[in-house]
Amino acid sequence: MDRLRQRADFLAVANGARANTAAFLLQGRRRDDHGPIRVGYTVTKKNGTATERNRIRRRLREVIRRVDAVFMRPHHDYVLVGRRDALTRDFATMIDDLRSALRRLDRPAPKAAGNKSAPNPNGMTRP
Repeated sequence: MDRLRQRADFLAVANGARANTAAFLLQGRRRDDHGPIRVGYTVTKKNGTATERNRIRRRLREVIRRVDAVFMRPHHDYVLVGRRDALTRDFATMIDDLRSALRRLDRPAPKAAGNKSAPNPNGMTRP
């Protein structure tokens, strides 16, 4: 597993699928190349002082390290956006949250159901 380092990679993942948890937001995106799984971490200044942000980042790295790679898809990039709750949340719960979030990212997006009774632009209704 490699780390994401370039801003362009983080921005590309930000346009992908998302899964929210109390301690972090997980973003994921499939890449077209055949490289390894890559993971990035983001913790903004609104989450606290530098030492608190570093603690959040360390906890997120350890959560990723303890979750089996089986839960992650090959040829994907993931970004964990840390939240302040990551400081106080139980570590075992964070691991379960990550597994759950990874499963939610794998689900196909629901298709928008067409409304057949909606009027056409010319004012006629569909049968």
